[in-house]
Amino acid sequence: MTATLASDVALTEQAAKRIVALLSHEAPGAVFRVSVEGGGCSGFQYQFAIDAAPRAEDALVERDGARVAIDPASIGFLAGSKIDFVDDLMGQSFRVENPNATASCGCGTSFSI
Repeated sequence: MTATLASDVALTEQAAKRIVALLSHEAPGAVFRVSVEGGGCSGFQYQFAIDAAPRAEDALVERDGARVAIDPASIGFLAGSKIDFVDDLMGQSFRVENPNATASCGCGTSFSI
């Protein structure tokens, strides 16, 4: 099995802008965290949070000043994914376009592999 690198995960311009805006209210060094946990209606779910700093073992994805930390257990699930931020009639949210997901729920926050 090939190791997944942070470069295997992409941020859209819209996601980077939103992350920069969110982190502008945090202490210097803060990162936006994306993780995958068991649960949700499809088996796995995406979690989004802000952490004071990345952990030593995290993979870091960076674009236009945005910094995203992904833990080692989650990075394999996110290989080839694109993280986007959408603002539409349904509301504002981060969305993950994950080529590894074989199914997902209607809201896009949970998926199965």
